[in-house]
This record gives sequence, structure tokens and C-alpha cells, in this order.
Amino acid sequence: MKLSSNIASKLLQLAGGAELPASSFSGPLVKELIEENIVQERIQGRTKRVLYILDPTTLHDWLAQKHGINNLHEYVNAAPASRADNIAIAADSKHTSVRTFKGFLINAYQPIACTLNGEPFTVNCIPGTFLFISDYAGFTPPADTIIAGVENAEVFSNIYKLQRLLPGNILFVSRYPQNQSRDLLAWLRSIPNQYLHLGDYDFAGLNIFSQEYKRHLGQRATLYIPHDLDGLLQRHGNMALYDQQKLNALAKEDKELSGLIALLHKHKKGLEQEVLLV
Repeated sequence: MKLSSNIASKLLQLAGGAELPASSFSGPLVKELIEENIVQERIQGRTKRVLYILDPTTLHDWLAQKHGINNLHEYVNAAPASRADNIAIAADSKHTSVRTFKGFLINAYQPIACTLNGEPFTVNCIPGTFLFISDYAGFTPPADTIIAGVENAEVFSNIYKLQRLLPGNILFVSRYPQNQSRDLLAWLRSIPNQYLHLGDYDFAGLNIFSQEYKRHLGQRATLYIPHDLDGLLQRHGNMALYDQQKLNALAKEDKELSGLIALLHKHKKGLEQEVLLV
């Protein structure tokens, strides 16, 4: 599908924090954006569906991958001829939505004896390296291994600093690159392992946990909450992360998150997960 200037302009508004009626977009596009976890929706009044974006990075990744648009602002403001060129490029076979690399990144403190398509396969990531699992349908970790999902690239790159907080047999997986997250979720749903989510302690982070993981994995999914989160929020919290974000319905209804939500309201601050590395 070609991305019209009108739709691109509306996506730019969403990326800037605006909320727009779902009726502003075609039904198939709304469905795709929601399935890709690019936009969130809420009901306003009785039936009006309103769309908004929690993490603009997901939109930019989708635009680059599917439409060949690397700068949405420039695309929207380009001269018509330039925009036509951009659309032509995006329609080229080299820019189709077929992903060359399927799978996700993994990391670990220590060697973990897994299997890959029935053959022994040891995950052994020395500091400074990750592994990319492409044939993830055939990748099986031990059932007692905890799978820890990490939102942030810096934290994923420095998991060794987390050993004091999370000792034991843990296999870390990365939510990014964002266009790989569907593969990660499909794999998580296919295995019995417990899932531990390491995200930001703000409304956007809770929304990601509840929307992308908890609703699919159920009781197998838990959110990692530091024992001293109250003090961390007080010392390192960011008011902007509280003021500029909204909590979705799934997170509000999760009783296991009620204590954390109360802390965010108490301090009127959010906290980024990089604080775990300090």
C-alpha cells in the first residue's frame, strides 16, 4: 500500500503525541498498526475509537521497513515530485515488507544448554557479544530457565551488571529491533518457561508489558520490580514520564500492577530501566 501524504501527515501527528480518531484511517491500516503494536486505542464516549502512540520508535521502524521512509517529517514536507520518488522507491522490490531476517537477539550471563532443531546447542555469550536466533521455532531452552525480556538496548548490552539483582539461570531476550517483536512473542507463546519483563517504570512501560506480553502469556508473565523502587523513584524519577503518558485499560485492570501504579501516582514520576545498571 502506498502511503499518501494525508496519511503520512496524520501519522506524524500521532508520533508527536496527538490522539486521532480511528476513523481518520482506513480499517485495514488501523488493524495492521494495532497488530504491529505501533498504535494503541481507547474508547472515548460510547463508541468513538481514539488512536495514540506510546513509542514513536516503533512507527519509525515500520515506516522504514515497509515503506522505505526513513524520515517521516521530511517525507510529509517534501515537494510532490520528491514524495512521488519516495513512494516509487518504497514500491520497489528491494523495499517490500518481506523481512530478510526473522528471529530475535538473546544474551546470557553463563552458558545455557539448549537445543536447536533437536540438536544440542549451548548459548554462550561472552561480554561484548549477543546471539541472533533465526530458526526460533526449533529453539528450546531448558524448561526451568527464566526468560527475561529487556526493552532497552543499553540494559540488554550490559546484563552482567544485573547479576546482583537477578542471579541464576536466566536467558535474556531483546524486544528490539522492534520489527522482530512478533517473532519473539510467537516463540514465547510456544514454550512453557516463565517470562520476566524488564521495562521502564512508567505508564508507557506498564502498557507495553500488559499489552504485548501479559495478555498473551497470562500468569507466566511477571514484571520485575526492584525492592527499593519507592526510593529509586524519589531519587531518580522523571516527572515528564508521568505527565506525558497515559495508562491503558489492560494495565489499570491488572491487580498485580496496582502497587506499582500507586507508587507512580505517589511520586508523580516515572523511572527508566537504565537505573538498574547503576
